[in-house]
Amino acid sequence: MTTFRTALTNLSNLSVTGVPHNYDVDEAPATVTRSQLPALLVLPANVQDVRMFKERGEGFQAVAFANGARTITYTATHLLLVAPVTGGSSNKQHLPTLVDLIDNYFTALKTDLTLSGALLEPAEVSVEPGIYAHGDAKYYGCALRHTWKLEI
Repeated sequence: MTTFRTALTNLSNLSVTGVPHNYDVDEAPATVTRSQLPALLVLPANVQDVRMFKERGEGFQAVAFANGARTITYTATHLLLVAPVTGGSSNKQHLPTLVDLIDNYFTALKTDLTLSGALLEPAEVSVEPGIYAHGDAKYYGCALRHTWKLEI
């Protein structure tokens, strides 16, 4: 049995080319400075007032067989922050970097689809580029919403 915490930590250990900082749940800075960008933050809960994604996890599921595996479906967000939103800045200038980092992210993930065996099945990931708030600032970036199945 693997814990949700282990899966989150394994996600924070994902090495993505071009992203020098990858923060686990209890390491994420309150504010991300320019020198820390691009950065990935592991978020086990929705931290925005408006939900980034409309679907929800399935929660606890027990298969129909008495001796079958008991599973739980978790969702977590890996928030990729690329650049701060500033008054004179246009998102056009950050799009090429964002696109390249998304490609790099999935290149890294495909080498470890079960996060070092923490997941029963390969991670399902939804991608939503946009502007995201973290701390008191807004950033151009991408929410990578993971749906995981773990045995309990």
